[in-house]
Amino acid sequence: MSTHEYDVVVVGAGTSGCYAAATIARAGYDVAIVERKSAEEAGHIACGDALKGADAFPEAIPKSKIEPAFTNTEVDHGRFEIPQEDTVLDIPVPGELAVIDRWEYGRLIIEGADEAGAEFHYDTVVQDVLQDDDGRATGIVGKHEGETVQFDADIVIDGAGSLSLLQDKVDFSGSTFDTNVSYSHFSSAYREVVEVPEPVEWSDALVFKPAEIAAGYVWYFPRTETIINAGLGFQMTEEPMKLVDDLKKDLRNREEFEGAEVIDKLGAALPTRRPYDSATAPGYMAVGDAAAHVNPTTGGGIAGAAYAGSYAGEQAVIALEEGDVSEEMLWRYNQRVMDHFGGRYASLDVYNILSTAVDVDDLMGLIASLPGEKLAEALYSGTTSFSPLLLLQTAASSYGHWSQILNFFKVKRLADELLTHYERYPSRPSALAGWQDERDRIMDEIYEVTGADPKY
Repeated sequence: MSTHEYDVVVVGAGTSGCYAAATIARAGYDVAIVERKSAEEAGHIACGDALKGADAFPEAIPKSKIEPAFTNTEVDHGRFEIPQEDTVLDIPVPGELAVIDRWEYGRLIIEGADEAGAEFHYDTVVQDVLQDDDGRATGIVGKHEGETVQFDADIVIDGAGSLSLLQDKVDFSGSTFDTNVSYSHFSSAYREVVEVPEPVEWSDALVFKPAEIAAGYVWYFPRTETIINAGLGFQMTEEPMKLVDDLKKDLRNREEFEGAEVIDKLGAALPTRRPYDSATAPGYMAVGDAAAHVNPTTGGGIAGAAYAGSYAGEQAVIALEEGDVSEEMLWRYNQRVMDHFGGRYASLDVYNILSTAVDVDDLMGLIASLPGEKLAEALYSGTTSFSPLLLLQTAASSYGHWSQILNFFKVKRLADELLTHYERYPSRPSALAGWQDERDRIMDEIYEVTGADPKY
């Protein structure tokens, strides 16, 4: 067995892992990224390729480094197709949008972390997390080309993605780390990159379409006018979709895809739940998909993962400088995530919960009756406001869906209340339990109003 020693070991060469490692390396500490894929395959990750928040990225790997992967910066809105209502909604999307070549982006962030000073260990599958007698993570054990390899470190950063294996190996009993995690909190998704013979008419839009079940959707995101990321996904609580067959069926029904050629295909699981209440334990932090840092209504997670990785890296540097890697010292990382986007994502999850309790046709009728800009606010910011005049206009345009509209407003008020509660996220681990009690009280009201089964 070979042993390596670092200040920090990061598992996973995805967005969050690379930004965490680059941040730590730039501060002068020794950091390793352990990646299960080969150097040639690293960065090849299933993704919808849409990037919201393209205007801002942490400086550890600056935006200028990754801009060559931005293949379409002309997208400026969402196009929501609702066959049940024979309607197409154009939905403005706040903030800068782009569609990217995800594999090229993956290569560039790896280059960025390497240039910052991180060391990479490819073809290494992590099998265990080491802990001392006090429960502090002290490194990992993996396999590289059949040989056992050990990485000793003061801090382990888990960027291993959805349903991270590492979290099955750690004893979190002495920490606040969120273990209330189930497969039902995740979606299964599949996407193909398709080249079409002629430019599509909607190359400036992200196209969404409901799947045949309520908790799923189909997407068409244009990398260019002729190269489209086409995919679909469903919540794992629902009856499974035949992802490959269902996508091909939808493609066959669209004239613009006649004669198309598939140039890449890949599937994955992704979190469609609120962020972990706590992603810290002594000597351990989880980032990105491994901590559910994903917009649960859209599946978008690149920008959030970049910032989560940077926040974890910055807190790791502070902990190393202080010689203290306790959960209390690492806790500030949780606070920064919740302040930046975690509370917003938790409030957005409320609309996911609503969707599980509503008939798909009723849900589509509700969406079709809402003003596009207000729907966009709800989908991306977690809250929205309606003036008295707009309420009257919405009521007039939504005859036949008034009960659903009323229910939506009740849910919206509770989502706003939840968002306000997340703004009071505690400043220390010992206060988390009391904060969770009040959050769960709000969630009980949400389940009662929606009629949904409890998610957590």
